[in-house]
Amino acid sequence: MIVLKFGGTSVGSAESIKKVVDVITSTSGKKIVVFSAFSGVTNLLVHINACNKIQDPVTISETLNMLEIKCRTIISNLFKLHSYKQIALNFIDFKIKEIASYAQETYSEKNTKLIVAQGEIISTHIIQFYLQERKISSTLISALDFMEIDHNEEPVPSKIATFLSPQIYSESSSDLFITQGFICKKLNQVDNLKRGGSDYTASLIGAALDVDEIQIWTDIDGMHNNDPRFVENTFSIEEISFDEAAELAYFGAKILHPQSLIPAKEKNIPVRLKNTFNAAQKGTVIKNDAITNGVTSIAAKDGITAIKIKSFRMLLAYGFLKKVFEVFETYKTPIDMITTSEVAVSLTIDEDANLKKITNALTEFGTVEVDTGLSIVCVAGDFSQNKEGISAEVFNSLKDIPIRMISYGGSNYNISLLVKTSDKKRALNALNRGLFSKKVTLEIV
Repeated sequence: MIVLKFGGTSVGSAESIKKVVDVITSTSGKKIVVFSAFSGVTNLLVHINACNKIQDPVTISETLNMLEIKCRTIISNLFKLHSYKQIALNFIDFKIKEIASYAQETYSEKNTKLIVAQGEIISTHIIQFYLQERKISSTLISALDFMEIDHNEEPVPSKIATFLSPQIYSESSSDLFITQGFICKKLNQVDNLKRGGSDYTASLIGAALDVDEIQIWTDIDGMHNNDPRFVENTFSIEEISFDEAAELAYFGAKILHPQSLIPAKEKNIPVRLKNTFNAAQKGTVIKNDAITNGVTSIAAKDGITAIKIKSFRMLLAYGFLKKVFEVFETYKTPIDMITTSEVAVSLTIDEDANLKKITNALTEFGTVEVDTGLSIVCVAGDFSQNKEGISAEVFNSLKDIPIRMISYGGSNYNISLLVKTSDKKRALNALNRGLFSKKVTLEIV
């Protein structure tokens, strides 16, 4: 059995949905398909919440109209039979009225979660109606019946398996099951797994049921060796380890949700990244026993702030770093990179909501300097201690790029470099020339 997940761009139009159904029906055996909301729908729902917060009924009405037009356009172009088209249109009418009623209530976190959850509920129902029109046997299962997080927002895998296994493996069951990504329950209230959580949904289901493979379908040919938005002549990676992929996902590779790999890695289930619009391409396989040699891929993360605390009290002292870290714990701000010397510590954050409070608290320990407008460049690969010359290739490639910080040695799979965002594109291209030019030449030959 496999799990397939299709993101918003894969179900952004009627034509895209038809391609998705072709992919699903060409895959043999039992399968669970996880769908995101139609492309752009979640943003509209988030906007409705924002307008409800400031009590702007006019804009709410306009946004609801945009949502209705988008859904009706998909339905109009998707269905051939009038009967099924009408079923889908009636469903959308009901959902628009339901969302409008939520938006009329007093703004609350509960209502925001209810409203945002409608995106996945809408997409899965419309696709289920389309499968019925095509006479493709399938079962729609609500993620709200089995996807649950506890008070610490940690998933409850046992409930997933307990609920799904009897349905999927019963003698009368079909081979195709449809469910929602992203949405879940928390203490019997509708909640979600945060942005990008559909990947996490797919991985959690796959791990709970110990499936053969998890497939993440997007709009690009797997994971690339560099960011194609800024670098020419990038190429798709055939395979990559979970550790390398996790580093890339955290440090800017948008193709994956950073948390999504954890359940699959723990159960040793391969994750395959595929392109909905180019299904013939192999894509990228992420697995524990991936064969890697040297640098695998490069990614970059913007919006980084660097904080430097300089104090002679650090010299030969213990407990200093603990006090510094406690400040970030107090304001619930994670740290990305860290480097230290005898009298200073530099670190980076990507959440600056509490930056002023953090810097004020840190002045108790020494002089504080703050730099903004920075990017972390992540170079992922095999940097284990018995590998010679790889790190030198990285640094030699960047000899003309000013580097603010370097984090190396904390992981065997990553070198992190902090540069000005204005230098990011130059850095990515310099690394591409220095690390991959020979491979590209060999492939062309």
